[in-house]
Amino acid sequence: MIKRERVLFKIAWVSLAITGVAILVFGLIVTAWPASSDPLSLRAIGVALIGMGLFGVVITVIAYRRRERWAWFTLWYYPIFWIAHLLGGLPPGQEHIHQIVFIVLSLAGLLLPVGEFFPRGVSQRA
Repeated sequence: MIKRERVLFKIAWVSLAITGVAILVFGLIVTAWPASSDPLSLRAIGVALIGMGLFGVVITVIAYRRRERWAWFTLWYYPIFWIAHLLGGLPPGQEHIHQIVFIVLSLAGLLLPVGEFFPRGVSQRA
């Protein structure tokens, strides 16, 4: 049982790290090669994505892996971000397969180890 929990937790944090790295890489691409009539705006968005991806990876690799509850709550930004992009028809791209993949990855990363962040029968300290 414990080995299974370790494997699920590893799958979870790797899924979230992949999501963060993908956002970071997309931000780097948009910043370096803005394909728009307004390259400054697109570069600004790219820089924001770099920051978002970097913060997400750092939160995942450090705080989330330490099972800090605030990190679990904070990383709910990923599925919200990707669902907003999917429902709003927002870029990148015209196909939305990658958005669905990142929604699934981020939800898996948050839902698989719920018991690690909210253990049953353990009293909560303030």
